[in-house]
Amino acid sequence: MTRIGLLSDTHSYLDEKIFHHFANVDEIWHAGDVGNIEVYEKLAAFKPLKGVYGNIDDSLMMQYFPRVSEFTCEEVRVLITHIGGYPPKYNPQSLPLIQLYRPQLFITGHSHILKIMYDNANQVLHMNPGAAGTHGWHQQRTIVRFNIHGNNIQDCEVIELGHRSANQ
Repeated sequence: MTRIGLLSDTHSYLDEKIFHHFANVDEIWHAGDVGNIEVYEKLAAFKPLKGVYGNIDDSLMMQYFPRVSEFTCEEVRVLITHIGGYPPKYNPQSLPLIQLYRPQLFITGHSHILKIMYDNANQVLHMNPGAAGTHGWHQQRTIVRFNIHGNNIQDCEVIELGHRSANQ
């Protein structure tokens, strides 16, 4: 079993509570808009880190993360991109990738909207962990924890970090 900590849209802000909530995960996956190299370095020093760069990330972040990441975790094919839309309203770049790679798990960020839903048409679970940072219009900062056991995605937990304001 592989335990995953999923976050997105940190926008250069890394809440220390994340380290507590991800203490028992095996890997951290970041769905883009990391914001700066310090956030990347802190996460990568804590746990193995996979992810993609987002639309606010600079060329330095693009050296560490690709725009699209496709890999297998245990028996689950995973596809991550920052801007992807959601079922059935994928953006024009995402739907061809979903059809090409046929992932069982499609992860996006960008919208700052926490959304976990199954797409029957493409037979893929879509996850957007919302936004973990303080920049944006979201009210609640969120991250997600889940497990992959063989070909099963299970035990999904949404964790609220608090209000978007860094002072609360």
